[in-house]
Amino acid sequence: MKKIVFIHILNDRSGSPKILSQIIDVCNKNGYLTELFTNTQEGGFLDNKAKVYKHIFYKRSNFRILTLFYYILSQIILFFKCLKYKNQDVVFYINTMLPFGAALSGRLINKEIIYHIHETSLKPKLLKLFLRFIIKKTANKIIFVTEYLKNIENFQNKNQKVIYNAIPKIKYTLNNKIKKNKFIILLICSLKTFKGIHEFIKISENMLDVKEIEFQLILNANEKEINDFFSKCILPNNITIFSRQDDLKEFYKSGSLLLNLSRPDECIETFGLTILEGMSYGLPAIVPNIGGPLEIIKDNVNGYAISCYEIAKISKKIRYLFENKEEYLKMSFNALSTVKDFSIEIFDKEILNILMDGEI
Repeated sequence: MKKIVFIHILNDRSGSPKILSQIIDVCNKNGYLTELFTNTQEGGFLDNKAKVYKHIFYKRSNFRILTLFYYILSQIILFFKCLKYKNQDVVFYINTMLPFGAALSGRLINKEIIYHIHETSLKPKLLKLFLRFIIKKTANKIIFVTEYLKNIENFQNKNQKVIYNAIPKIKYTLNNKIKKNKFIILLICSLKTFKGIHEFIKISENMLDVKEIEFQLILNANEKEINDFFSKCILPNNITIFSRQDDLKEFYKSGSLLLNLSRPDECIETFGLTILEGMSYGLPAIVPNIGGPLEIIKDNVNGYAISCYEIAKISKKIRYLFENKEEYLKMSFNALSTVKDFSIEIFDKEILNILMDGEI
């Protein structure tokens, strides 16, 4: 059976490596030989996933120019490492637009190249144009995580398919949501301003008069990074900040409502895996009114679609759901029902079909 060589440059606890870890799992279960190129960062979703794990150099810096240098260096190294597969029957599975070194190498040695694209908001613009050029010239098949992303990034005359992200099925009822005294609002994101962290704080400030409403900010960062970020901020007493978590299950269980506050003028959300995870625990969500989340959240059905800049409107909706338990429970039930459309079984089947040279 063919060997699948997976490439993802940053092994952290964000959505794209989590989805890739699921893909590697299904390949392992179905007898594929799997190898993974990623960086040495420990504690990410890709730890110990593939049968063969190969480290590549990559790290980030507080200085953009240095991060760009590290990135280009990592792709040069990756290019030469991938050339070693010249005489092997392999498929290169490239996760996100970024690992262009593997794509160039794969095309040079005439290997099948599958791109799994999760993102659209890449900067600087020149880098985005370059990466699109590489994809256009090298990709045999392209997977997008939403119809929105496919329409935005559409590559003409390419085999393209939308495969929605999925999560394993869990058994959860709404009993705990009914009995709770607290109404907990969650924001789970990277430590980036464009994720709406400051908007989240402003919303929490609007709720200080309701002691039962609490806010929890779970960040994909360590404590030092968090302390540095908030060193000049005065936080309201109804918000609690948590560093990087290995498991979010208890947060989802105790939570009441999930927010996604990505700033659309800086970073358009193309899916939002935490939205789907939260919904599997009965959490309605408030999401941006543009992008991939609109394929998960139906306004006034299982959540609301509101721009992150509409602080007063979001605050009003939170207050409404807190005060109207019947409406909240209806939305929670609809959230649970929506998750059935994002079955891991369907996801696995579609991935395997592509790997087995099925039609896109």
